[in-house]
Amino acid sequence: MASTKPQVHVSGLARRLIQDNLLEDEQAHQLYQEALRKRTPFVTHLVENKILDSGEIATAASQEFGVPLFDLDVIDPESIPIKLVDEKLIRAHHALPLFKRGNRLFLALSDPANLHGLDEIKFHTGLTTEAVVVEESKLSKTIEQALQDNESQMSDLLDTDLDNLDIAIDDESDRNQDDDLDVDDAPVVRFVNKILLDAINSGSSDVHFEPYEKTFRVRYRQDGMLHEIASPPVNISNRLTARVKVMSRLNIAERRVPQDGRIKMVLSRNRSIDFRVNTCPTLYGEKVVLRILDPTSAQLGIEALGFDADQEKDFMEAIRKPYGMVLVTGPTGSGKTVSLYTALNLLNQPDINISTVEDPVEIQVAGINQVNLNPKVGLTFAAALRAFLRQDPDIVMVGEVRDLETAEIAVKAAQTGHLVLSTLHTNDAPQTLTRLANMGIPPFNIASSVLLIMAQRLARRLCPHCKAADDVPKEALLEEGFKEEDLDDLVVFKPVGCNRCTKGYKGRVGIFQVMPVSEVMGRIIMEGGNSLQLADQAEKEGVSTLRRSGLKKVKEGITSLEELNRVTKE
Repeated sequence: MASTKPQVHVSGLARRLIQDNLLEDEQAHQLYQEALRKRTPFVTHLVENKILDSGEIATAASQEFGVPLFDLDVIDPESIPIKLVDEKLIRAHHALPLFKRGNRLFLALSDPANLHGLDEIKFHTGLTTEAVVVEESKLSKTIEQALQDNESQMSDLLDTDLDNLDIAIDDESDRNQDDDLDVDDAPVVRFVNKILLDAINSGSSDVHFEPYEKTFRVRYRQDGMLHEIASPPVNISNRLTARVKVMSRLNIAERRVPQDGRIKMVLSRNRSIDFRVNTCPTLYGEKVVLRILDPTSAQLGIEALGFDADQEKDFMEAIRKPYGMVLVTGPTGSGKTVSLYTALNLLNQPDINISTVEDPVEIQVAGINQVNLNPKVGLTFAAALRAFLRQDPDIVMVGEVRDLETAEIAVKAAQTGHLVLSTLHTNDAPQTLTRLANMGIPPFNIASSVLLIMAQRLARRLCPHCKAADDVPKEALLEEGFKEEDLDDLVVFKPVGCNRCTKGYKGRVGIFQVMPVSEVMGRIIMEGGNSLQLADQAEKEGVSTLRRSGLKKVKEGITSLEELNRVTKE
């Protein structure tokens, strides 16, 4: 009589183990049922009960599914990109991210038949997932070690889980929206929180949420360059955008015009991060950009900016003077604000009155009176500067000299016993003096008020762990601007790329042209001289151009010629 015992469909791996005579047919079915009842992965159940050796199982799995076999003993635990996948997913699917190559994430699994786990991690990370077979016993041990190391690194940054991050609202005026709008799908809430937290941990300066016709992508700006880090399904783009707008108290019903908002994320008792949020309508939805405003970025110390010894000496002498004007110039994103706030932190003492006006205030500092620009109500740079001068200031910082009125008030303040710090958009230091003259400031006022002009750029630092010597011909080095005497023992390095950096670079360093305004330069200005004459005089006085300063950084192995050419063109 035929058996009526119900059949249990075992996984492909279990079938392979039966075919290889590692398990009896009935035994395999019984063990498979036990694993289902205990809600334990089949491979884990086999190893925990010492039914089979994990090495035998890994070999069988590799042959059955045509997936490469990998030995976890050869991987450096510190190189594991554990932050790419949420801990709950790692534990639920017993999968460990090994490394990322482009848009592909390689996952260590003891059972590559776990397609559900691969798909779920693919959804949450936005990366294409590929399985790599490893031994179960080594996988369990490595997962625990990696998660424990990650937890210890994060303990000072995060006291709660991603669901319960403390999000404070900056603008109280928009609290009339429905409270129900703050209740969103848990996966969307977690995804946005993870994106923001990862952006902070990776040292990013901006986060871009970008909708297109058939795709939706998330990019970070790291070390001045944009990198795609996630590509969530396009059908949830509106929910992601709405979630960010709710967090920043923007009107989620208004999608036709740009909006500005702010988010405060409290990471611990002693640290919180502000995000400046801007939305802009595009063809396929609203693009959202968040600028990360981290107060610690302005507390680096003067030595961390990247000055040469002479440049630091000139800069420190200028900001220590009781009155006059110090101008910092460079394109957007060149680090002007950080340089100015580094100076303000050095000057910030209880016996000194410091006031700043910016558009908007990016870095909040205790002890400094900071004002946000608000042209709608008439609070312009010029209006704020006039108000400051009636409040007994010692030091005034103006976010940018944009027009003649602001420039005139700033110059008068510098001439009447105040130290004025500000920024201008010009290519180098000599051009700044002629720009002020072109704005309509009398030459004698420029010569008598401006103490120092500093032009700057930000170049990416080469990763010290993977940079390699580059074989550049002597003729090419001379064309780049090196002198014959520089070529002795000169070693130029190039980026390579490793798990500790981004495409061979990690962090940025400032490249500066620090030009004190001398008496001779003052005479050139008053005689109506142009920027070329000022540049010639600066060279005679030993002021390095941006290019020469950059070449020195290349010679010291701090950055590459390729990166220098990207940020300084002559």
